[in-house]
Amino acid sequence: MPHLNKLRTAVPGGSGGDTASLSLARLRTALTLFFALDGFLFAGWVVRIPAIKHQTGASAGDLGLALLGVSAGAVVTMTLTGRLCRRFGSHPVTVVSAVLMSLSIALPPLTHSALALGLVLLVFGTAYGGINVAMNSAAVDLVAALRRPVMPSFHAAFSLGGMIGAGLGGLVAGGLSPTAHLLGLTVAGLLLTAAAGPVLLRHHVPAPLESASPGSGAPASRPPEGRSARRLDARSRRLVTVFGVIALCTAYGEGAMADWGALHLEQDLHAHPGVAAAGYAVFALAMTAGRLSGTAMLERLGQTRTLVAGGATAAGGMLLGALAPTVWLALLGFAVTGLGLANIFPVAVARAGAVAGPAGVAAASTLGYGGMLLGPPAIGFLADWFSLPLALTTVAALAFGAALIGYAARHASAGGGTGRASE
Repeated sequence: MPHLNKLRTAVPGGSGGDTASLSLARLRTALTLFFALDGFLFAGWVVRIPAIKHQTGASAGDLGLALLGVSAGAVVTMTLTGRLCRRFGSHPVTVVSAVLMSLSIALPPLTHSALALGLVLLVFGTAYGGINVAMNSAAVDLVAALRRPVMPSFHAAFSLGGMIGAGLGGLVAGGLSPTAHLLGLTVAGLLLTAAAGPVLLRHHVPAPLESASPGSGAPASRPPEGRSARRLDARSRRLVTVFGVIALCTAYGEGAMADWGALHLEQDLHAHPGVAAAGYAVFALAMTAGRLSGTAMLERLGQTRTLVAGGATAAGGMLLGALAPTVWLALLGFAVTGLGLANIFPVAVARAGAVAGPAGVAAASTLGYGGMLLGPPAIGFLADWFSLPLALTTVAALAFGAALIGYAARHASAGGGTGRASE
């Protein structure tokens, strides 16, 4: 492709190398902003779930079905976004999805029934799924070009955006209606997209000149554009599936914390709405801290130790968060859960993308967000049948499952650029 050929002529150390480095730096900044925007908008929605539940008069089960709209829209879109990225490029798809997500977030507070809420959340989920596949595909390309395992830094931006969005939501929950709050998020999202979008549309990622060795801590180069469109062999499909299942186990936990964490604190532990909203902020802050240190951790410990330790830590933290008798112990459990889950999803998606390009990202993301598809209704039904605290312990079970799968896959080929493969 012309833009790739142009950038390939840049030689490190010369003026062309300086131009390419500047281009990559701008791309990394712009892409980081889109990850942050995704987390900011999503958190802004989830902290208003209790108020919108009251507005619609939905039961826990009805709310679970309505929340299914987000996951269903995301998963269906993810199966198609990989093809769109191959055809139009991951950068334009990211920008378009960001615009749609910014517009659709204003719709939930306009509904007055669980059915209407589910329908508008389907639109929101469509945008959410599209931006997640597109920006992760763009990030996989950029990680390969930079030849450093920096994927967790992008997901740290998502978590930081979530923390800011949840914190802001907690501050305004008592005095600002959901309609005004979410409309303000629409304006903020469109402004940020207008600022960062042109950078993605103007700049493209150069193909890496050579592959790094698997043990170096630097990413192996991703295959040139076109391999992702080629039929994968059976081994590659198995690897992508394994990474997707790991992503599923952790996305289930992230979805549960987003959709049910605030409600658990408010309903079961009688927390103030502002404190309840802070529950997700604490979780997001812990994930941010974990992901900001993720590159160093992966380079030092390797992928397997990071996955196993993260899954075990998240399992213990969620047991505390779900079963603690006080708000403050539950918040501590949420923080530990966030630290544990922090780097599991980025590793899984990055490795799937290295194996199969946008198609691998789409497949792993689809499986991963299948966890969100299963999570909200499953926890809602379990909460109706038993209790919400007991339902939340399923997050601990799946986190431990992710640790076991990560250990079992310790001999899988690297290529994800997120650290050493077999340790």
